[in-house]
Amino acid sequence: MTYYSISSIFSLLLYLFYLGLALYFIYDLIFRKHNPAKSLAWIVVMLLLPYVGLIIYIYVGRDFRKNKMYSRKGLHDERLKRELSALQVEQLNQAQENLPADIAVHKKLVFLALNNSRSILTVHNSTRLYYTGKEALEAMYESAGKARHHIHLQSFIIENDSVGTRWKNLLCRKAMEGVDVCVIYDDFGSWYLPKYFIKEMRTAGVHIEPFGKVGFPGLRAMINYRNHRKLLIVDGEEGYLGGVNIADRYYDGGSSLEWRDTQIRIRGEAVKQLESSFLMDWYFITHKNLRRRRHYSYQLPYLEEDTVPETCYMQIVSSGPDSDWADIMQLYLTTITEARTRISITTPYLIPNESILNALRTAALGGVEVRIMLPRESDARFVHYASLSYVTELLDAGVKVYMYTKGFIHSKTISIDGTCCVIGSANLDNRSLEHHFEVGAIIYNPSVSIEVEDQFDRYLNDSRLIVRKSWDKRPFRQKIYEQLTRLLSPLL
Repeated sequence: MTYYSISSIFSLLLYLFYLGLALYFIYDLIFRKHNPAKSLAWIVVMLLLPYVGLIIYIYVGRDFRKNKMYSRKGLHDERLKRELSALQVEQLNQAQENLPADIAVHKKLVFLALNNSRSILTVHNSTRLYYTGKEALEAMYESAGKARHHIHLQSFIIENDSVGTRWKNLLCRKAMEGVDVCVIYDDFGSWYLPKYFIKEMRTAGVHIEPFGKVGFPGLRAMINYRNHRKLLIVDGEEGYLGGVNIADRYYDGGSSLEWRDTQIRIRGEAVKQLESSFLMDWYFITHKNLRRRRHYSYQLPYLEEDTVPETCYMQIVSSGPDSDWADIMQLYLTTITEARTRISITTPYLIPNESILNALRTAALGGVEVRIMLPRESDARFVHYASLSYVTELLDAGVKVYMYTKGFIHSKTISIDGTCCVIGSANLDNRSLEHHFEVGAIIYNPSVSIEVEDQFDRYLNDSRLIVRKSWDKRPFRQKIYEQLTRLLSPLL
């Protein structure tokens, strides 16, 4: 048998193997009740990119939510949250006619968060908002420096730069002082974090672990399901969440004029819910339950007197492939549909699924003032063009879309009617809403919501309203980029 005949047989066998796998996955996409738009996009990728498209799908495209790749089974916190949320649902149902005004108008949201993500409604909280990465990082650094018992830090990105080094030195110092310091970083988001950086922290006594370590054979899941949460909890009394990572560009803007972001500091009962989110992620990574340590004993948020006298109703919603539902996607959708007069959204990336897109258009067509703030320049060019591909149909429905021109806006906020707002880590794109581990705070408080909307109004001074007539005159090359990236938007 000649070399050429062996080569031909091998090529044929390889092709048949590829064809069998491709047909299997196409069958899976068609008959397993996946999202139709996403399924069609993946089928096109596999057909147009033989071999390569199949490999990309295997390692990036498969949905593991229903397979329970990350299971909460056996977690004490999860059992307790189920019991508490069921009890709160019962109590709120009994008090239907006597609900406080701040939550009565949004009881659908309250019940949704209780039922889909077991998000306990907390009462006594105080908040402070930060609108630049620099302000947020300084406040977080100051809080961590005062820690007496423990520091829990979680970041999608930690970089070996000036900001990263400053935090490393602080955490090492606090660990050597006897403070229990635990750090979670995402292995993909912190891809360039050197080993000596981590080793130095561990040597000082810091407990630092990567989430979703990227490597074979689990590469397919690890690339697709990232932990995008950004949390800081100090002594179980003070918590931060939002969009700020540990890197220089979040502090000084990097190549942008400035880095606009939104981070919230919380004191009060809701901090325990943030702590719970962190400790469940820690359990996923280490299979160790930190609840056994005395400083992390779980207190029922509405069964004890809290040191915060202010009333600020709040729920902490966590979402990811460990949950039965796309919790934050459902939260965003319901928030948009509940609006009666005004919706203000800031997001760095706008790649909504069909449900979110229809909700935005329906609200605008129904007379609700819908305002969306996007950055004029982005840190992800491909995703930026995909975001712009949705602008035309939003404009047609009467949505006001603004481009922020003074730097990069990385905030992830939604506020409706000056009565309720959502602040968190989730972008308005498919990855955040369906695949990533995310966390957000629903705040039922007019003063906080109005503050978020006032900040949106201040952004307008450095923004440009997109007008349909001028938008239609944008370069033809940009229109091509938008449409090409739009084809892959269900995968982004």
